[in-house]
Order: sequence, then C-alpha cells, then structure tokens
Amino acid sequence: MTKSRRRFPVEFWSLLIRTVIIYFVVFLIMRFMGKREIGKLSVFDLVISVMIAEIAVIVIEDMERSMWSGILPMVLLLLIQIGSAFMTMKSRKLRLLFDGKPSVIIDKGKLNSDVMRKQRYNLDDLMLQLRENKISAVSDVEFAILETSGKLSVIPKDNSDASENNDNDDQPTDHSDQKFKNFNMDNIIPPKYRFEILPVPLIMDGKVQDKNLEKLEKTRFWLKNVLQERGVLDFKDVFFCTIDHKGKLFVDMHDKKKR
Repeated sequence: MTKSRRRFPVEFWSLLIRTVIIYFVVFLIMRFMGKREIGKLSVFDLVISVMIAEIAVIVIEDMERSMWSGILPMVLLLLIQIGSAFMTMKSRKLRLLFDGKPSVIIDKGKLNSDVMRKQRYNLDDLMLQLRENKISAVSDVEFAILETSGKLSVIPKDNSDASENNDNDDQPTDHSDQKFKNFNMDNIIPPKYRFEILPVPLIMDGKVQDKNLEKLEKTRFWLKNVLQERGVLDFKDVFFCTIDHKGKLFVDMHDKKKR
C-alpha cells in the first residue's frame, strides 16, 4: 500500500507532463499545417489530422511508450502534408486529385438529380443549406454548387441588374484601375455550357486553362485580345483570370506586374 501511494503521485505528474507536451506538439503541428477551417479541410488534410490525433491519444494513454515514438510520426505526417500542399499549389491536376471537383446541384434554376444521387446528397440537405443561405425557394437560385468541403455555394437569381445599371449611369467611374469588365454574356457563355466552377478560371498562375476555353468555345487568340484591351501583353503576367456566368471578367496580375 505504501509503495502504491508513493508511486501514484509520480505517475500522476508524469501523465500531466506528458499530456502538456503532446498538447503543444499537436498545437504547433496544426499551426504549421495552415489556417484552413476544419469544415474546409480536404479529405487528405482530414486524414492527416485524424491520424495525428490518434497518435497523440496513444502516446498519452501508454505510459510505457516513449514520447518520441509518437512525436516523430506526427512530424513525418506534417512533412507529408506540407509537401503535398506545395505540390498541389503548383499543379491543378494534383489539386483535383486530392480535393476532387465541385458538383453543380442547381443549374440555372433546375435541379440536377443525377448529380445529387451520385453525391448521395438528398433534398433535405439541399433545403437545409438553402435556408442557411437565406434562400426560400429553388426557383430563386441561379446556381448552387456543392463544394469539395461539403459547403453549398449559392448564387441567387439577380433581378435588379437594370436598376443597378441605371444607378451606376449617374456616377462617374474611372475604368483605368478596374479589375472587372463586363461583356455581352450571349457572346461569351455558350447556351449549353455547364458550370462546374464559378467563376470559371481562364488563367491560373500564368497558365491558360485551355479546357475551360474549349468549353466556352473560345481560343487563346480571343483571350489574348481581351487581355490586350486591358494592357496585358503576356499570359505569364496574369496571376488569376476568371469569368462568371454574367460575362464579368476578373484579372489579377502577378505582384511585380500589378498596377
């Protein structure tokens, strides 16, 4: 009895110290992993996070196990996560492989039942997330896109374009510094074009997204002429260029080329 009473405080304090150390190790690893919200983690990031949590629990529960046997695997998982993050930053194909593609649930006010069935996404889920976006009826939605994180991005139908345009006519604008430019949507977006991503990327980190141009039935020559109207002479100077369902073009230059 005396020996067990003497050993209890030692084991107790050892457990506390071990728990505190593992807490700070996991905390630092999560900070190094980045600042993405838990609900927006990719499947890969989520698996890494769960594995780190499991290793931490095992190390805390098994007092006979060396803490290094838990810390080293967690650091290795961190290195794998950071390495994959850098690779996916450079390659969109890897990003799609790790994160998957968004799914269009509502396209121009019409439900895509096949897509919902494939994603195992039911009508109750849809109505819940529409209410969260302050949408009361499906008919009020232009596009609803189920993101890879599970979040539903909703773009409502806009019936106030005419009134906004009239208001803007009375205000002087300087177009020299604008990143956005409107085109006639009928001339840009084909009638049968199916949006997978909104806005549609045309250039990402200086690389032209030829597949998206093909879907839009446009060419690099068209894109080059559009950019030249904005004073952009080289695709490589553009960091990010997109066009939305209304034909609004967004162009953001690399830091060295920003005006």
